Amino acid sequence: MSSKTKIVVLHMKELIYTAIFAVLGILLILLLIFMFLPDSKNNGQSEETMQYVAGVYTSSIQLNDNAIDVEVAVDANHINSISLINLDETTAAMYPLMQPALDNLTQQIYETQSLDDISYGEDTQYTSTVLLNAIRSALEKAVYIPEN
Repeated sequence: MSSKTKIVVLHMKELIYTAIFAVLGILLILLLIFMFLPDSKNNGQSEETMQYVAGVYTSSIQLNDNAIDVEVAVDANHINSISLINLDETTAAMYPLMQPALDNLTQQIYETQSLDDISYGEDTQYTSTVLLNAIRSALEKAVYIPEN
């Protein structure tokens, strides 16, 4: 067996150009893939739909002879604030769990932007239920109904 040695001469300049063009080609292909793939966070929707009509909505709670308003401020897609209006000192003293229960509910609602799966302790169960119903009633007034 005779082995013939073959010598291949590569010019460094040609190797560098080939490597640069290969890297640029790969980058171009990746760029095209990322540009034309559908955006996964939109799930096929081109724009976010409105959930609420922006504004401030209230719902009343009747406690003995006192009416307390629950005020909910929303924009098109978010619940921005929830607060108690007309809560005087006498009513606050008679119902001391009202404000802490509302604070607990609002924190959960702000995080999830939903009234589903809200948890509350046994000590504020009834107060939280009354407040949650009032918040739900105010949000029902704010729901956006699209015109067909």
